[in-house]
Amino acid sequence: MNYENILVSTENSILTLTINRPDKLNALNKKTLQEIKLVFEQVYDDKKVRGIIITGAGDKAFVAGADIVEFKDFSKEQGKKMAEAGHAVFNLIENCKKPVIAAVNGFALGGGCELAMACHMRVASTTAKFGQPEVNLGIIPGYGGTQRLVQLVGKGKALELLTTGDMIGADEAKSLGLVNHVTSKEELMAKCIEIIEKTKSKSPIAVNGVIRAVNAYFEEGTDGFKEEIDVFRKCFGTTDFSEGTAAFIEKRKPNF
Repeated sequence: MNYENILVSTENSILTLTINRPDKLNALNKKTLQEIKLVFEQVYDDKKVRGIIITGAGDKAFVAGADIVEFKDFSKEQGKKMAEAGHAVFNLIENCKKPVIAAVNGFALGGGCELAMACHMRVASTTAKFGQPEVNLGIIPGYGGTQRLVQLVGKGKALELLTTGDMIGADEAKSLGLVNHVTSKEELMAKCIEIIEKTKSKSPIAVNGVIRAVNAYFEEGTDGFKEEIDVFRKCFGTTDFSEGTAAFIEKRKPNF
């Protein structure tokens, strides 16, 4: 399928989605969000895809925010619809059955930081910068940033970053728990692939179960412990469970 604002390629069962608006620092507009949504709707049940990497085109930005020109004259109702559309896309990413890694190769600001946080993991180049500068525009993050940033770095630091609009570098982001790994720009994609290759050697059913159980911790009205028990229960009787336990007993690597 041909897309206008993103590039999609698959190699060795790893899908790479590149936001391709480098002249706009890969800013997220309505069309780009729609295209990201289409990709994730397709990969959810695509057994040929075992992991996803999201990155940005060019040398400067992962995603430098939402496209301000597009929403500068919005009414309250239009603003609500914009936020709801963004939440729908980012929730799709967060709840994807396969691991999703953000390869942050530059500025991840506003909606870009929110996109990175919706991914299951984040790997940043040394040149990456993170921030939620929406207060400078007289608004707050609208794509889940106030919630996911608290989950990742804690209330105090999240409030500081959200109310000051300050940017932080990759090393500070890692020290806060916002980023899993920091690499050179040249090694960024290789590190993401390395992580996904590790998950590919594990049970797809179990990997999906881990994602579901961990996400349940943060879902309002959901008992994460009960969800873990339910996911654990469902693993029994599966071909992955039979293969994994047999491989352990036979002292060999499992073939999932």
